[in-house]
Amino acid sequence: MEQRMPISLVTVLCLGIAFLYVPILVLIGYSFNASALGSVWGGFSTQWYVALLEDAQIRKAALLSLKIAFASSTGALILGTLASIALVRFAKFRGRFLLAGMINAPLVMPEIITGITQLLLFVSMLQLLGWPARGVTTVILSHIAFCSAYVAVTVQSRLQSTDLSLEEAAMDLGATRVRAFIDTTLPIIAPALLSSWLLSFTLSLDDLVISSFVAGPRSNTLPMVIYSKVKLGVSPDVNAMASVIIAGVGACVILASVLMRRAERRRLLEEQAAGI
Repeated sequence: MEQRMPISLVTVLCLGIAFLYVPILVLIGYSFNASALGSVWGGFSTQWYVALLEDAQIRKAALLSLKIAFASSTGALILGTLASIALVRFAKFRGRFLLAGMINAPLVMPEIITGITQLLLFVSMLQLLGWPARGVTTVILSHIAFCSAYVAVTVQSRLQSTDLSLEEAAMDLGATRVRAFIDTTLPIIAPALLSSWLLSFTLSLDDLVISSFVAGPRSNTLPMVIYSKVKLGVSPDVNAMASVIIAGVGACVILASVLMRRAERRRLLEEQAAGI
């Protein structure tokens, strides 16, 4: 017998969804506000989207954020994957407990503490070594440091479920250990690597607190520019910028859903053709 969800639970669920998405809809609506005051409706207009395209500061900050996010997520993917391999494939080695603790620490450390400590580190390194000066380089290094933890945890959980006998069979056939890992294990953990890269890209693109501590005068990222604008009051151009970001994220989610559905449909057709 089919069971229906209680009315009280449906009400709470609807209120929760409304609490999350109604402000987003209001924000999108006010991005078409003709008035310069964010809280006063002055008619329908697309002038703020035009102003957004003509804003050189926004364009420069957005491009810089994308570059930093790409470099940070790639570096974090490499370091996090190597750390997860060390923790999974090498059961006992000196400093294993310390490495595991250092990987998990950024996951629970407040961002303001991380930002302060990294600022002190870069200042000390600049005084002792003359490198690095606060700017894009320090932002990338900081983002790699905290994004590597997320990559390591994600890849480690996937790597633990892989069958080591596949690599052993490849090595029995003459492959080296590295070649066996690339040919057998790497394709299996590829979805975890991709999801880790995307997660790191999102975290780097969204970060404000750590970037505010380690960035230089000419390395303002998009969140830093948005925050500087919002401090003076929410303006319609900020609403337009947020609407563009929401539309981009929504398009990516829809595209991913379509691709996943097609892949699942293709897999079912292949199983039917094989008579499984």
